[in-house]
Amino acid sequence: MEQRRLGDSGIEVSDLGFGAMNFGFPGGPSEERAIAMVHRALDAGINLIDTADVYTLGESERVVGLAIAGHRDQVVLATKFGLPMGPEGGQSGGSARWVKQAVENSLRRLGTDYIDLYQMHRPDFDTDIDETLAALDDLVTGGKVRAIGTSTFPAELIVSAQWAAEKSGHRRFVSEQPRYSIFNRRPEGHVFPTLQKLKMTAITYAPLASGWLSGADPAISTRAQLEPRAFNLDTPANQAKRRAAHQLRDLAYDAGLPMSHLALGFARAHPAVSSVLIGPRTLDQLEDLIDGADVVLDDETLDSIDQIVAPGGDLNPEDNFDAAIPAIADKRLRRRP
Repeated sequence: MEQRRLGDSGIEVSDLGFGAMNFGFPGGPSEERAIAMVHRALDAGINLIDTADVYTLGESERVVGLAIAGHRDQVVLATKFGLPMGPEGGQSGGSARWVKQAVENSLRRLGTDYIDLYQMHRPDFDTDIDETLAALDDLVTGGKVRAIGTSTFPAELIVSAQWAAEKSGHRRFVSEQPRYSIFNRRPEGHVFPTLQKLKMTAITYAPLASGWLSGADPAISTRAQLEPRAFNLDTPANQAKRRAAHQLRDLAYDAGLPMSHLALGFARAHPAVSSVLIGPRTLDQLEDLIDGADVVLDDETLDSIDQIVAPGGDLNPEDNFDAAIPAIADKRLRRRP
């Protein structure tokens, strides 16, 4: 497994990472099988294990903690904070109070005394980013966190956070985690160039586009049952995804590759990407993705993909889990009184 630098942090991560979002979710692996899958990933050379506090409200972190027990030195452990952890107020966002409470909760569930990469799961428009960065800086100084990152931040907020860190002397974010696949290419236009300019890096997720690029029939997949909107073939956007999937299946066949390997090779090819998170639900799925870890697509194949899905675009923008932007969501902020 190839190792790549995580921004300027000095941390080396495998170019495939293991995403544990399925742990504890309906259709996900049992605790025993989840632990076995993490161990198989480690044996294959995957060192980045990614989870979040909000995944099944802590259950994913707990299972990951069990899986890495006795293997902590092999693991680059990443988790996230910021999405709501309960119905009560004050259990989300980037306030200093919540950052410090959330990290303690995650450390306890993960069974470790430090987190390698602590990521802000979504932007918090109600908290000054300087307050969040100051709290995260304290965590790094205290040895509870090694590096900090973001997830699903647009380019302008990435730049704003870097400016705030430089202005106040805080440690800066070293990575961003966007959704990225052949079907979801929006990061290529703004986020990836911004990361490269700032010497940051991307850890991407959903390389199989929630199963559309797995090679299996997406309409009968477990993900289709969990996200029916993303697979509703009555919508023009999903009809476009189906047409593109058929073309990509033919392209993969001509290249002598399973479709899942074509998808992984595409995601790994962008120079801004350090690691591509995979989220298998079964050991068989994990084995297939491990087998595709070394696939390198030639220019002709990448050019053919560009002809099927244009660079920088999304076939269905609703696939992205964008945070609600107050300046757009609140009409009062868009209209002169």
